[in-house]
Amino acid sequence: MNGSVKTVLLLGALSGLVLALGASLGGEAGLLLAFVIAIAMNFGSYWFSDKIVLSMYRAQEVGEDHHLYRLTERLAQNAGLPMPRVYIIPNDSPNAFATGRNPENAAVAATEGLIRSLSTKELAGVMAHELAHVRNRDILISSIAATLAATIMVVARMAQFAMIFSGGENRRGNIVSFVAMLILAPIAAMLIQTAISRSREFEADRIGAEIAGTPRGLASALQRIENVQKGLPMDANPATAHMFIMMPFSRRGLMSLFSTHPPTEERIRRLLD
Repeated sequence: MNGSVKTVLLLGALSGLVLALGASLGGEAGLLLAFVIAIAMNFGSYWFSDKIVLSMYRAQEVGEDHHLYRLTERLAQNAGLPMPRVYIIPNDSPNAFATGRNPENAAVAATEGLIRSLSTKELAGVMAHELAHVRNRDILISSIAATLAATIMVVARMAQFAMIFSGGENRRGNIVSFVAMLILAPIAAMLIQTAISRSREFEADRIGAEIAGTPRGLASALQRIENVQKGLPMDANPATAHMFIMMPFSRRGLMSLFSTHPPTEERIRRLLD
């Protein structure tokens, strides 16, 4: 199964969970409400996700006099892409992400910590990875997946309140459905979102290495970013974690199952094989 088909199926599964939660909450009326909410949130994420995320991290746009801009410009030419807007994030933890609805309206952002921590070759590998996400249109897919997953959480919470205020007989009669929708659906949404992000990260690593001309810069950068982040994690919004080149904060134990990124060791191994 190729990546595009897999992504369509996973996004379809997320949409199905939204509708199932709505139906469980209020029958046909709940189904219609869930559908309207999903459409509205998808519309908002399509047009405004880049502006929201960039402002969330206080990113500042830079021009052609900046080293990162010139480096990105060269890589964009290698990738056959329009020149994206380039931003710097005032944060000491090394990381980067790409956003936007399509290659013509894309933006790439890197933290100050990333620029300071990496060599030019390593930085080129990271920015090439982000441009690969732009070329693959992952930036839109990840926004839609995140929005639908968030919708599931909201509708599940609505179901919780509906159950609390419903009558006793109705509560007992729907307890199995309630537990399934309140607990299992959000977990399923997280797993589906994780599967989308992990598969896309491997592909972006591969194409990013082609854009940069070598896999070694990106492989070295991934290892360096992970090493620095162990002592300097990023204070990032969990809803945007999947957008970064590497998980911006640590998840241990059971929560590691929901990591939006593959293990760094596996990413490096695939790059250098």
